[in-house]
Amino acid sequence: MGRTSDAREKILSAAQSLIELRGYSALGVAEICKTAGVPKGSFYYFFASKEALALAVIDEHWAGQQRTWTRILNSGEEPLQRLRLLFEETEAGQRAGQQGCGTVSGCLFGNLTLELSNHTEAIRARLQEIFDAQVELVDSVIAEALERKEITATDTREAARAVVAQLEGQVLFAKLYNSTHRLGPLWANCLALLGARAPRV
Repeated sequence: MGRTSDAREKILSAAQSLIELRGYSALGVAEICKTAGVPKGSFYYFFASKEALALAVIDEHWAGQQRTWTRILNSGEEPLQRLRLLFEETEAGQRAGQQGCGTVSGCLFGNLTLELSNHTEAIRARLQEIFDAQVELVDSVIAEALERKEITATDTREAARAVVAQLEGQVLFAKLYNSTHRLGPLWANCLALLGARAPRV
């Protein structure tokens, strides 16, 4: 059982790395298995298709990201500070990725949305669920900030969508320009979106 589980994890890890580097469509099962160091037959033991593998990669990546977002956004910090910490964590993650492979990989979910959302309904639906979950997490923080009269935005759900969209867009720019400096304006832009003032230092 341990060996088969290990093979599955190797396939998932290889697939995620390759998708981040080159996208989904250009990949073949043989290349994924070669990178993972497992026989091609192992792939179909665990996954019915390449699409099934992509869904598993998405779920695996979201499980880790959801833990991070929940830890930060449900922490004891003040609401707006939690959002700032989320942006800082995102920037640090993109920077670490760039140091590892030489390029900014961007957001796996955003990359797959651009590449696949018009081609496979199962993946599109799963990505929608994930972005909705991100908005939900941010919404609860913004609602808290509104209760404390720290912001003027009153439609917290729309404000949360705007914050998530801004985060996703800046990560896209970071990937396009291969520069994590593109993530620098996140905090100031977020404060503007929410109608908040930057706290005095």
